[in-house]
Amino acid sequence: MKKKLQILLAALALSLTVAGCGQAAQTDKKADEKQAEMKQEAATDAKSETKETAADEKVFTVEELAKYNGKDGAKAYVAIDGVVYDVTEVKAWKEGMHNGFEAGQDLTEAIQKAPHGTAKLEGLPVVGKLAK
Repeated sequence: MKKKLQILLAALALSLTVAGCGQAAQTDKKADEKQAEMKQEAATDAKSETKETAADEKVFTVEELAKYNGKDGAKAYVAIDGVVYDVTEVKAWKEGMHNGFEAGQDLTEAIQKAPHGTAKLEGLPVVGKLAK
């Protein structure tokens, strides 16, 4: 009788362990499915955002860019590698001037020679592209 009880308890323990593993596998599968769903949504959102940005992005001619020189209350924009950045709120660009350079221009060559390179562009608002 004691032996039968031990076998019965062992079988019960084994069935609970197997059932628990099955539930864990289902939980893992659900988590994987949810993660895949979230990645898909993020990719869709990123594509949508990129399309909206591209559609709304202003293309500046050199003449138009020159109007954004930071003088007389105008905003200060600079173009680097075809991208137009707003430097209006950057203290180093007070009144549209920075180390002898004037806003409203394509400063691609100048920034390549600058000690900070393009690192200072990170976080600046992008307002458009420079026409080729």
